Amino acid sequence: MNKIPATVITGFLGAGKTTLLRHILTHAGARRLALIINEFGDVGIDGELVRGCNEEACGEDDIVELANGCICCTVADDFLPTMQRLLDRPEPPEHIIIETSGLALPKPLIKAFQWPAIRTRASVDGVIALVDADALAQGRFAHDEAALALARAADPTLDHDTPLEELFEDQLASADLVVLNKTDLVSNETLERLETELATQVRPGVRRLKARHGALDPAVLLGLCAAAEDDLDARRSHHDGADDHDHDDFDSFVLTGGPVASPEALLAALEPVIRAHDILRVKGTVAVAAKPARLVLQGVGPRLQHHFDRAWKPGEAVRTQLVVIGEKGLDESAIRQALTRVIAS
Repeated sequence: MNKIPATVITGFLGAGKTTLLRHILTHAGARRLALIINEFGDVGIDGELVRGCNEEACGEDDIVELANGCICCTVADDFLPTMQRLLDRPEPPEHIIIETSGLALPKPLIKAFQWPAIRTRASVDGVIALVDADALAQGRFAHDEAALALARAADPTLDHDTPLEELFEDQLASADLVVLNKTDLVSNETLERLETELATQVRPGVRRLKARHGALDPAVLLGLCAAAEDDLDARRSHHDGADDHDHDDFDSFVLTGGPVASPEALLAALEPVIRAHDILRVKGTVAVAAKPARLVLQGVGPRLQHHFDRAWKPGEAVRTQLVVIGEKGLDESAIRQALTRVIAS
């Protein structure tokens, strides 16, 4: 019996996982895919952003959202039952793609494929780790001593080993393929330096690719045949030997409201709030007054990007929904108050 391959897409907040997933779907042809998407927050923003990319390959029923917590913390409760339902379908998918939240540790998820009900029917084709080239260039997720020293000198808040750093290391250590994304935001010289740094942090033989906007051929990403569940010991982790882990170092909440006056007004309101409260990530969909299309907003730190992606559907609630993610202690009340003026209720 041939096992159904599953690809795990991991990466830190804002690395471009959803953009990569959209590109895969758009260029998948008629190959039957199923998606498992793990959100961080209460609103299924990522699932909404990939719907309709390629109905022939991946329809509405083929997208499963897990929003009850980090996928690596809820393996038994959420992930395994979801996998079993997909595998038990009369016509199961030809390939399963799992987009983890930006806070997920990949190794517990890989280990889940050793579960008896899954092991004989599915295999981890490969773990793809996305890296934000621009963020890495700023030293936010560098791990050798020299890079850390530079980062600490520039930013005193990084003068300790943060959970973000360990998470980044664990994602690289589990990867079968590393994609250095958003390369259009850095110089060629910087890109060469980043590639050299990454080469020292991954397992021998792990390929590294460069991408802009996650635009890579699915033929390169799918079909790695890594069988990662049989190779766990080689994928080191800071959490090896631990019974469990948590992500209590992060807070998130959802801002919901009506139309904004303009994209420019929203950005003008968001930028100082992000800097004042050290917000890590903002993402969601925005209703803009007098515009028939919804605006997609993606923010990583102070870097904000937006575009109109499609018209609002008949009967669809025309509203603004933004997920805000930051480290523990995020002042939700102050952030809401600061943005209430621009997001109509």
